[in-house]
Amino acid sequence: MIKILLGVMIGFCSQSYAQNVSTKTVVTEKDEKIEKINKEKEALKNEYELLIQKEKTKVWEIEAQYNAISLENKLYAEKMNKQLQNLKAELEKISTENKINDEKNKQILSAISFELTKLKTQNDIEMEKQRVKKMKIEDEKAMIDYEIKKMDFEKEKIKYQIFLKTAEADKLKAELDLKDKKDEIKRRADKEIVYSNEIFKNGTLKISDRRIPLNGVITMDTADYIVKRINYFNNISTAPIFIVIDRSPGGSVMAGYKILKAMEASDSPVYVVVKSYAASMAATITTLAKKSFVYPNALILHHQMSTMHWGNMTQLKEQLEMAKKWEKRLMGPIAKKIGMDIETFRKKMYENNSDGDWEEFGDEAVKLKWADTTVENIVEEGIVKDPDYYSDKKFSAASEERVDEKGKKYVELPRLDPFDFYFIYNPDNYYRYNY
Repeated sequence: MIKILLGVMIGFCSQSYAQNVSTKTVVTEKDEKIEKINKEKEALKNEYELLIQKEKTKVWEIEAQYNAISLENKLYAEKMNKQLQNLKAELEKISTENKINDEKNKQILSAISFELTKLKTQNDIEMEKQRVKKMKIEDEKAMIDYEIKKMDFEKEKIKYQIFLKTAEADKLKAELDLKDKKDEIKRRADKEIVYSNEIFKNGTLKISDRRIPLNGVITMDTADYIVKRINYFNNISTAPIFIVIDRSPGGSVMAGYKILKAMEASDSPVYVVVKSYAASMAATITTLAKKSFVYPNALILHHQMSTMHWGNMTQLKEQLEMAKKWEKRLMGPIAKKIGMDIETFRKKMYENNSDGDWEEFGDEAVKLKWADTTVENIVEEGIVKDPDYYSDKKFSAASEERVDEKGKKYVELPRLDPFDFYFIYNPDNYYRYNY
């Protein structure tokens, strides 16, 4: 780079000098211009010399750096040679140690190989022992399996014997069931029930299995029982339905009214049949039925509705007014049917009985329009099962025999229903009635 700069400066100076010579030769300029050029030339010469000095200084510095680097390289090379010698010595040492270790490892491997051989031999011995033990266990297992199979065989043998016994028992049970079925068939009437609207002929009333009993006190439970069965029979057919009253003293006006409305709404005709007695609400149901049948000696009793009230005068008055409304709703239709007004009907009650309990036998009740028809015979076609077999209640004519304080034996007679009497031969007072 210094050589290039020197060449440039020399060329520049040569060119300037040539131009100056040419200028002096060709043209004569003023002295001032020449002097100026000379000064410039002198300045350039000084700059050139300064530049040359600087470049020389740089060259000296570079040479000094080169010499320093060269010296460092020699020192580094010496240092590396020394390290290399150390490494070689270390390598030789390691190589020697490795050889020693190889020998030691060979000895260790030889010892391990010997130990492995020893262990393998011991393992083979143990495996042989285990094989012998396993064979012994398998022999024992085979013996146990044999015993189990033997037990299973005995078990199956017992099962088979049980099966034979069970089969024999099933056969006997089947024979008994067949006998029971035959007996059950015998306990049923082999008769087809014919549903017909012609239920009454020549004094005989035929009641089908579409019958509903009404006995005892009439409550809401009684009403629900009867109403559900009226609805059920209506959903089957329109054949006649029978409400059969053996004995009923009457009961709740609300429950009775519920029964009457169900009878009124029924598509099937609902007939009321009285066998023993129907009083009060039961008599009301009998009289207001579209059709009713009574035995000639059955008793029908009509009287005023009775109840008990409690409260102050205003409350008693209100309750009395409510009772009058019920009387009008129940006694009014009865009075109308028999051709009387309520007051006349009430007066007749007391004319026939001082307590106002107007009772009549069935044949007289028909004349008074309390019932529609008397019947001489009632045929219960719906009773097709043996009542002695299917009934949970066992018949008992009287209670158990007792002994009184005098040592005499007697039997206490059950309480009679209303309107009933005992007609019994009892010369020694053996049968007694507790009034």
